[in-house]
Parts: sequence; C-alpha cells; structure tokens
Amino acid sequence: MGMLAARMSCVRPSQTKAMTLRAAHLRAEGQSVITLSQGEPDFDTPSKICEAGIKAITDGHTRYTPVAGTQALRDAIVKKFKRDNNLTYERDQVTVGCGAKQVLFNALLATLDAGDEVVFPIPCWVSYPDMVQLAGGVPVPVVCGRESGFKLSASALEAALTPNTKWLMLNSPSNPTGAVYTRKELEDLAGVLRRYSRVMVLSDDIYEKLVYGDAKFATMAEVSPDLKDRILTVNGVSKTYAMTGWRVGYGAGSSELIKAMNTVQGQTTSHTSSISQYAAIIAIEGDQSYLSDFVTTFEERRRLVVDMLNTAPGLSCDVPDGAFYVFPSCAGVIGRKTPAGEVIKTDMDFALFLLEEFGVAVVPGSGFLASPFIRISYATSTEQLKTACNNIVLACKSLQ
Repeated sequence: MGMLAARMSCVRPSQTKAMTLRAAHLRAEGQSVITLSQGEPDFDTPSKICEAGIKAITDGHTRYTPVAGTQALRDAIVKKFKRDNNLTYERDQVTVGCGAKQVLFNALLATLDAGDEVVFPIPCWVSYPDMVQLAGGVPVPVVCGRESGFKLSASALEAALTPNTKWLMLNSPSNPTGAVYTRKELEDLAGVLRRYSRVMVLSDDIYEKLVYGDAKFATMAEVSPDLKDRILTVNGVSKTYAMTGWRVGYGAGSSELIKAMNTVQGQTTSHTSSISQYAAIIAIEGDQSYLSDFVTTFEERRRLVVDMLNTAPGLSCDVPDGAFYVFPSCAGVIGRKTPAGEVIKTDMDFALFLLEEFGVAVVPGSGFLASPFIRISYATSTEQLKTACNNIVLACKSLQ
C-alpha cells in the first residue's frame, strides 16, 4: 500500500513556485538571476498598514478570532463591496481566509461532489485545475486563444456546460494574461448562466485595482444582480496593498455557502492571523491615494516590457489591460537551436534556457495550460526589468 493518497497523482507542483525556487538555487550558487516568475508586488506594504499591525501586537490582539474573521474586518469588507462595487452584503455573508487562495479552495471543498465539473477559461492561474481535483471535482478547461483576447465567450461557455457543471471560475484581471472582461462580456456570459440554474460563479477579483488605460473593472455580481446568490466574489489585500505575506483574502456570497466554507475552514486552519486582520482593516478602510502611484508605476513598466519584448526575434507580446503580467507568444523560437546545439522544443525548454544561460526566471505557458507562451511579471524594479528584457532579447538573438 502506498503512503500517499491517489488524489496526489493528479496534482502538479506549481510551476511559478518551481521556477522561483530554481532561480533561488542558482542565485545561491553565485549566478546572477533576475526573477520575473513571482506574482508579488515589489512595493513595501504602506507604512500606515504596518503600523496597524504593530499596534495590534502592542495592544494585545494576539488571541483567537472567529473563524470567519473579526467583526470589524468583515464590516470593513462589507463597506468595501458597497463603496467599490455597489454590492450589498451582510456580515454573515462574508468570510476571511489565509489569502484568497484558501477562500477559493474552501468554496470548492464545500460544494463539489464526485463528478461535479468546474469550467474555467485557459490560460488560467496554475492552481485552478489542481484545487478542483483535490476537492474531488472534474476540471473542464476551455481554450481561449490569443485571437479572443484570452477571454471566454458566451458561445464557448455554453458549449462547455453540462448537467454536471457546478461552477464557472472567472479571473479578471487575469493571471497570467492580464485580460480584463468588459461589462458587456460579463453580461453575455450571464445571459448563458441564466439558463443553467445549477451553475454557480466563482469570481476571482484579486487584481481588481490593477487596471490600465481605457479598461474598466467590472464584476459579475454587480453586472448581473439577479445572479448574486449564485456568485462568490473573492478578493484580498495581497496584490492591491503589497501584502502578500500577510495572508488575508476574503469572499462574499450567499449565507448558506459562506456558512459551509466557514465549517471547512474551522476544521483546517481556523482563522487567519489576528495581527494581519487588524492591518487589513486599515488597508481596506484607510487612505487609498497611494494606489494611483502603484498603478502608474505598473503601467509604465508594462509599456517598457511590451516594447522591449517585441524587439526579440521569435517573441510576440500583446499589451494587457490589467494585473502585472505579460504573456508573450514564444512560438517563433520553437524549433530553433541554442548556441550549444540544443533544440528548443517547448516553452519549458525556452524558460530553462533563459534561466540557466541568461539569468532570467520566467514561467512557461504550459504551467497555465497554454503553450507556447511565457509569463513575465513586471512587478519588479524598472532597472531590473530593463536588464532582464535586454537579456531575453539577447537570448532570442542567439538562437539559430
């Protein structure tokens, strides 16, 4: 009898974490490596938020909290949804987890039975299919190519739905592509969902504030209020407030679903850190003015990276509307040879070539169920981005 559960054979290690770890190993061996594989803002957590965390410690807020989060934090989240999204929730319709990832997983574990299907567009965040399988469900990826802006159309959604479909998972702005669904596109998807009353929607809004140019953020529950009871809206403080390590995510939905998710969380992690929760209140309720500086900086970096990558032979990069990633096609380098005579057969081969020979860590598109692409995070300094992109251009020019 094997030590591990059979379900573990279906779960892949995260390629984003794997590439970041490989970069760290090379760096420890003395190689200069620039890491563009991690989805983490390089900004410091704003000082007022840090001060709130410190004050929580000095004030003795170091005890257990309710599993769903403190009343004060949930009240702040209720106000946030009303202020930013015109969504009205009660406190018992909100739950707080150890990052948005846990909130997503709690929802899947609380709702999926064997054979239940979860539809999601690909490219997708690396964890979606594996979380679905760990929760006992069946992932149903729907290919959404570059020609569609990497977005799910109403017709593609309808074709993917079956009597076994339990969830549609949507992430906008998207990791890894930066795609942002318009209000009209969400309305079209809602038009399909109205004919399938069993299907719920998991709206992953973690990059909500990181939208550029003329693009506008919209979320399904606000666009289609008649479907609100079937929608779980998930968000968090990690990306918006540069609080990745604080581990605070949250979700809002029907009382029945939130209660079930709290039961799952109560038997696993209990609540997230009490210190982090007090800091998150200040993040959500406090001064938001620095967000415009974050967005401006990201927007400048986005243009720099896109322009530089499009000078690299074999790469082709579109301008994304949100998040802090670009997702260039590397189809033009497939089949070419490295200076050592090795053939680049896959996007993984190309990513390893960039890392080991040119000191740049990116994530292959295969990690997001989309090839041949690479994902590059521009959530790092402009100086490092210039150096990294220059190295990528040189790497492409070295291929024959």
